[in-house]
Amino acid sequence: MTTTPTAPTRTRSAGSLAWARRRASVARFWRQYRTHRAGLAGLAGLAVIALVALVAPLLVGADVQSVTNAPGTALEPPSAAFPLGTDQFGRSLLGLLIWGARISLTVGLLAAALSVAIGTVVGILAGHYGGWISTVVMRITDWFLVMPALVLAIVLATVLSRSVWTVILAIGITSWPTTARLVRAQTIAVESRPYIERAKALGGGHGHIMTRHVLPNVMPLVLAQTTLGISTAILTEATLAFLGLGDPTVVSWGGMLQDAREAGAVSSGHWWYLAPPGIAIALVALAFTLCGRAVESVLNPKLGVAR
Repeated sequence: MTTTPTAPTRTRSAGSLAWARRRASVARFWRQYRTHRAGLAGLAGLAVIALVALVAPLLVGADVQSVTNAPGTALEPPSAAFPLGTDQFGRSLLGLLIWGARISLTVGLLAAALSVAIGTVVGILAGHYGGWISTVVMRITDWFLVMPALVLAIVLATVLSRSVWTVILAIGITSWPTTARLVRAQTIAVESRPYIERAKALGGGHGHIMTRHVLPNVMPLVLAQTTLGISTAILTEATLAFLGLGDPTVVSWGGMLQDAREAGAVSSGHWWYLAPPGIAIALVALAFTLCGRAVESVLNPKLGVAR
């Protein structure tokens, strides 16, 4: 005599199947990602930088930011005691570089996440509803596109209070239009497929269609866009800090460049003050770009990105 599976058993079986599919998808993604040597190099570099940023309190301690307890003299060149030299207050530039990685990476990640989240919501709404809603939303998006994002970020950072969260907000709400346009195009392509019509015929509402059918299909694009957007956010944060619009109470790579400019490092030939933060910003941006290109190539093989 056969027994009919109970509802909890069927639910558990469906959940196990879904998790098995997700694990298989992640494993397939990693197998394909490993074939991109540039992407692996970028991922390894990011892992090292992230680890250094996480253990910064153990490596250098929070007192590395202190101006009153600086261990060296002003603008010392690199030496055994100070491998990267000192700043105008006598602080170790190596310690400041390690501590500044925390702020630069945090701002880059959160600003990119905010930007992509706004762009994804706007793009899905515009692509799903269409009509006058899409027209209005896209005209607003076009306005943000034609306005220089850096100029808008400078305006917001100037008007609002100077803090890390202000920088994150300024970058996030000025760099979403590109993501919105990409997600809108992908949403329109997804909603033209037959299973969307079947879902609507079975009574699926707007929320069900957007969250259960459209969003999972645009997530690969969102993931790739997030990875690529982090490098842009880090560069924008460095630019704002260099212009004196960052948080003066924290140490970041852009803030170090601004301090070097104020100390006259360019005219005085103190190259060790300028080079470390500039190289760090360039390397992190390059690493995120390499990872983003690899992710983009794996998720969309038609792009033909070189390995």
